[in-house]
Amino acid sequence: MKEFKTEAITENLHSALEFIDGKLELIGCPMKPQMQIDIAAEEIFVNIAHYAYTSGTGEVTIRVELCRDPSGAEITFIDRGVPYDPLAKPDPDVTLSAKERKIGGLGIFIVKKSMDEVKYEYLDGCNVLTIKKGW
Repeated sequence: MKEFKTEAITENLHSALEFIDGKLELIGCPMKPQMQIDIAAEEIFVNIAHYAYTSGTGEVTIRVELCRDPSGAEITFIDRGVPYDPLAKPDPDVTLSAKERKIGGLGIFIVKKSMDEVKYEYLDGCNVLTIKKGW
């Protein structure tokens, strides 16, 4: 398992994605799942940067675990921000037009639909959001 810690600010998104992509390339991750992981990771990282820390900023830890048989990756995002389970919110009704839908929730919906597994836990004062993707 490899780990990357950084301040949870949007300016650090590029470094976070570089870390994740570097690990995915080590195992030969095909382009499509890598792009799906990048989109999910961007959504999660930006949400942490914007909403986790109500007074100032804090740190986010990203852990990447790679699997070879079957091939895949598990990426975990950990922050000490306000407790929040993004999976508890109901999925948006995507059958409605954009004007009819409530604002918000579409990003985490895309994460849930594009990953094989998404889970949230609140452990030891930390939000722990894990995504899994196989190929």
